Amino acid sequence: MRRFAVLFTVIGLVAAGAIAVRGQSAAPTVAGCPALPADSIWNARIDSLPLDPRSNSYVDSIGRSTGLHPDFGSGSWDGGPIGIPYTTVPGTQPGVPVTFDYADESDPGPYPIPPNPPIEGGPGSSGDRHVLIVDRDHCKLYELYAAYPQPNGSWHAGSGAIFDLRSNALRPAGWTSADAAGLPILPGLVRYEEVAAGEITHALRFTAPVTQRLYIWPARHYASSNTSPTVPPMGQRFRLKASFDISPFPSRVQVILTGLKRYGMSLADNGSSWCISGVRDSRGDDNELVTSLRQITGNAFEAVDVSGLMVDPNSGQAGSAPPPPPPTTYTLTVTIRGLGTVTSTPAGISCTAGSCGTGFAAGTVVTLTPSGGAFRYWMGACTGKGSCVVSLTGNRSVTAVFKR
Repeated sequence: MRRFAVLFTVIGLVAAGAIAVRGQSAAPTVAGCPALPADSIWNARIDSLPLDPRSNSYVDSIGRSTGLHPDFGSGSWDGGPIGIPYTTVPGTQPGVPVTFDYADESDPGPYPIPPNPPIEGGPGSSGDRHVLIVDRDHCKLYELYAAYPQPNGSWHAGSGAIFDLRSNALRPAGWTSADAAGLPILPGLVRYEEVAAGEITHALRFTAPVTQRLYIWPARHYASSNTSPTVPPMGQRFRLKASFDISPFPSRVQVILTGLKRYGMSLADNGSSWCISGVRDSRGDDNELVTSLRQITGNAFEAVDVSGLMVDPNSGQAGSAPPPPPPTTYTLTVTIRGLGTVTSTPAGISCTAGSCGTGFAAGTVVTLTPSGGAFRYWMGACTGKGSCVVSLTGNRSVTAVFKR
């Protein structure tokens, strides 16, 4: 497309509430309207889908050691509010004319822009300046990029798109939207109400610094001249690995992490690495979210192949996904030589003599710690001294040697 803006905001939102345990999640809503139909690919669980064969390359290109970058909450950056705001209007809101830099790929409108609508970054921003408006009576979503009010009451924008929130219709092939990938923005934002309710039931929007000159379903537009197959295309879906342990994080942060495991996030624009987007909300606790999410690096994510859910290449409707398979377990066996004890994190192993073992979910990283004696060294899956860290990609055995 036209931009490679980088977002440096590192502040986010946290809301009260714990994770809800539900058998069947309801489709997300906004202003009384569906945030796209329940069977939209945005609202489809992807935790049981296969990996994309280029997952490792894509993660490497975005940053395997780079932490998540939340762009939402109650704070400010560079003198303006963080996050992407939206507003709602009644169906009677008068429309105003909008001119576009990319008129050939923009919906002409008019757009029901109220007086003084919230603008991403604030009225004085020179950034992406997204303006998002929901007509709550007709369930229409109006989105503008680089939007500026004009002295005569009209507006000028880089591009604009209108979405029927009750429809799975996609943009025409090759068309942008207010986002580089040609996707709607609002359905991919973290909202305070969702976190407070204890569950996020849709994919999130995120950005990457380098993208491919390619888009894949459900995206409709690319924004790069890079033809390398090692960088991700627009529309690529990622998820937090099932093996990633979220239990140490605050319960409110776990809501977001659980959503990333189940629904993942969709690459929508060029920007900071692993930058996830949300709505500004003054009720958020920025410090907790930033401290938590910045600990989670790209290594905890994997690219997913969602093509098996596609019903029609020109529709965002997703077919049924198979239920998540039961987790595969592998056995970690510990043998004690001499006098000492070995315990594990996560819990499961506590050996004081002979051999013991237990099963862990495939991919679990187990740390074994020797204590209670004069420890000498490890043998088997670990060597040397100190703690033993074992990644369970198969059955593993270790021996802990203590002085007798």
